[in-house]
Amino acid sequence: MDFELLMSEYAVPWAIKLVTAVLIFVIGRIVIKLVIKLVKKLLHKSSMDEMLIDFVSSILNAVLLLFVIIAALNQLGVDTSSLVALIAAAGLAIGLALQGSMQNFAAGVMILVFKPFKSGDFIEAGGVSGVVEKIQIFSTLMRTGDNKEVIVPNGSIYSGAITNFSARDTRRVDMVFGIGYDDDIRLAKSILEKLVSEDSRILPEPVPVIALSELADSSVNFVVRPWVNSGDYWGVMWDMNEKVKLAFDEAGISIPYPQMDLHLHKQEA
Repeated sequence: MDFELLMSEYAVPWAIKLVTAVLIFVIGRIVIKLVIKLVKKLLHKSSMDEMLIDFVSSILNAVLLLFVIIAALNQLGVDTSSLVALIAAAGLAIGLALQGSMQNFAAGVMILVFKPFKSGDFIEAGGVSGVVEKIQIFSTLMRTGDNKEVIVPNGSIYSGAITNFSARDTRRVDMVFGIGYDDDIRLAKSILEKLVSEDSRILPEPVPVIALSELADSSVNFVVRPWVNSGDYWGVMWDMNEKVKLAFDEAGISIPYPQMDLHLHKQEA
């Protein structure tokens, strides 16, 4: 009788709890897999970056699995309140220790979600100018114009202004050319118009702006503002500087340098 009483009061209920806990764990694992699969499918439909999808899925899987384990242990009669408190305290400690890394991670998520730039774009961000080689969770890999590799923390990028030079198909080239006060401004303007019209890389629309912008201290300044395809920006600027200098020299138009007139007054003894 004692054995039957022991079995009925202790062994059978414990076996039922154990089986229930195992079922909770097994079924929970199956449900987690289905949830992760569904989340991945939804994230892929939103065109989210593959790296971010894998990272979010891993975090979600770990969190859900933790809840399943706690539920299974609770079914066995284990006091999980202290375990939850311990996990929360550990999470807080880790969060404080990795505050900078978490900031970079959050910024990386924002970059991957909102896409202010993509791989291959030429940007200026975080105090660095260069071509984006790779966007990672915590940092962005950039290549400078002189072929240096720079790793920039995502927090530095997202916390400041981001200039994306590749975001638009066309760009305006802003140039200023100064001539002397004694030179013929009509001739200088006609030369600038001729050089702009002869360059096939300069777009007809929007119409290039060529105007006398300033009567400066040492020169009369013209602004030349043509529109070009983004890939032709530097080529047009460098070529135009050379062509204008040669054309002005040939026409006898001076390009003055800053100067100061000094007047001496003789004082009687």
